[in-house]
Amino acid sequence: MLFITKMEGPPLVGVTVGRKIAHAVRRVRGRRVMREAFRRLLPWIKEGTWIIASLREKALEAGADEVYADMAASLKRRGLLRADWPGADWKVDAKG
Repeated sequence: MLFITKMEGPPLVGVTVGRKIAHAVRRVRGRRVMREAFRRLLPWIKEGTWIIASLREKALEAGADEVYADMAASLKRRGLLRADWPGADWKVDAKG
């Protein structure tokens, strides 16, 4: 689930996993996976976008590359990715 708002400044992302979804170990892993997916997407998100993402129970077993692909598709549909975004390629990393 994504909550998106437009503000001034650089794009910001918040990640959450509800307590009722799973035990702490699985929630921590879910947050870590989601943060990694967003870390790779953050350079391509338009300026002034604030995102709060909540991970669902079905996604707890997914890998970061799968979460990345889902987040990228969702952001692309909403028009929140910059025009120079290279596409949903997991190996494309802005740092390298």
